[in-house]
Amino acid sequence: MDAGRATRHVHLTATRVSIGSPSSRCLAAAVRVEHIVVVGIDLEREKDPEVLRQAVVLLEAENRRLLARVMELTKALLAAQGKDRIALQVELEGLQAQLEKKNRMLFGQSSERRAGEPTAPSKERKPRTGHGPREQKQLRVVEEPHDIPEADRVCVLCNGALAEMAGQGEESEEIDVIAREFVIKKHVRKKYRCRCGECIETAPLPPRLVPGGRYSLAFAITVAISKYADHLPLERQVRIMQREGLIVGSQTLYDQIEALARVLWPAYDRLGAELLDEPVIHVDETPWPLLGKNASSAKWHAWTVASPKGAYYEIHDTRGLDAGKSLLGGFKGIAVTDGYGVYDALEKRMKDLRIAQCWAHIRRKFVDCESAFPKETEQILGLIRELYAIEDRAPPGPEGNDVRHQLRMTESRCVLARIQAWCLNVVCTPGSTLAGAVDYMSRRWSRATLFLEHPNVPLDNNAAERAIRGVVLGRKNHYGSRSQRGTEVAAVFYSLIESAKLVGIEPAEYLRRAAEAALAGGEPVIPSDLTGAAA
Repeated sequence: MDAGRATRHVHLTATRVSIGSPSSRCLAAAVRVEHIVVVGIDLEREKDPEVLRQAVVLLEAENRRLLARVMELTKALLAAQGKDRIALQVELEGLQAQLEKKNRMLFGQSSERRAGEPTAPSKERKPRTGHGPREQKQLRVVEEPHDIPEADRVCVLCNGALAEMAGQGEESEEIDVIAREFVIKKHVRKKYRCRCGECIETAPLPPRLVPGGRYSLAFAITVAISKYADHLPLERQVRIMQREGLIVGSQTLYDQIEALARVLWPAYDRLGAELLDEPVIHVDETPWPLLGKNASSAKWHAWTVASPKGAYYEIHDTRGLDAGKSLLGGFKGIAVTDGYGVYDALEKRMKDLRIAQCWAHIRRKFVDCESAFPKETEQILGLIRELYAIEDRAPPGPEGNDVRHQLRMTESRCVLARIQAWCLNVVCTPGSTLAGAVDYMSRRWSRATLFLEHPNVPLDNNAAERAIRGVVLGRKNHYGSRSQRGTEVAAVFYSLIESAKLVGIEPAEYLRRAAEAALAGGEPVIPSDLTGAAA
């Protein structure tokens, strides 16, 4: 499905949020504040100036409303006493937390980042000197000779004939593009016969994605990469292809990627099985709409299992326990999660499953109440930074396990003791955002400290959040799937493409090699199989 770019508007929902206690004398009529929520706009990634302008206007308006209510409650707080004062204090803290969140949306996330905060690891890049052109090692070089016309090969001084200087010439380079071209490839199969007249042999056709099909394997791979790696909806691909001379419909394009998904299904199955054999995995989930005439009222979600070896996705019609059991059934090890209650319930039902709590999510709880409690949160956020700073001193990957374990037992353990002492001693109003953050961490303490004894368990679940970004971008561009079969096709391609990217293999090349192996009757090929060979 194609969103198109003709007209885009910021979608709004008006919501009334009760922030008052009906039993409070000062608030005989429940205090309410009306606000507008910007839906479906990622302000960090959105590029459309008009969409961003509308979002900024709405966020500024909401901030003004929240600020006005904060001032009203502050005045009421000065006059209130006893229980009324406590109730107003809790309400005021909640409004201040909302205001802080909206300010971060409006002015960006950079104000939330501090030294030691977990961020996506950046790829190592060689330092560049000056401002010259980048070296393009991946591009092939095509030589184009240029000659002087024969009539002009005359000396301007003596009118003598110019002779070519063999082996010499001036060279310069420019980056050019060779336009993609769709062609009809005509297969001409030669025939042979024996003199006896009884035997005739015909050259075999190369393996085809669909027997008797009109479109090649390379064509199907191109469509799949465009949709699931570059997030181009099929309708948009149709328009691009029409400009390039190919008349084709979106259903035809879908038929090709569905056929390719059937061929690659054994590789998808094997990838999931191998990731669930890992001792430590990351798990996360995100909404995935199912649209079309057969859509149900169920809220579908894409679930992911991630490890350094790859990423595996399943798309289910629920975010509940059944989907979690389907995803993690048979897993024996540690799963790093964001604290979602379904994982806690699974841990109780699966004797070999242990849950590790993500420290990045704990930290976010305290960041959310930072404006209302700057002094208290400064201390706890500083302690969490210390945990990450200790982690940074160990070499990454399995090679650093021994050093990491030693650092955790000697230094991280002490920092955790200070964090626990802070939780026991901090004074906060019951029901406040700070009390909620402290309670969130305290209830998950055993899971949050599981990393101490296991050097292969990271502090956070950022690996899963990074792995699921491709799904989120796809959802934003083509709005999910039109059928249940479409969700399965999406799961196959997101799994194989994101896994190829994780292990450093070009996704299109991987799909080609895996599909050719499958069509030839070979064993399923997953991306990590190709890391030892040139891809």
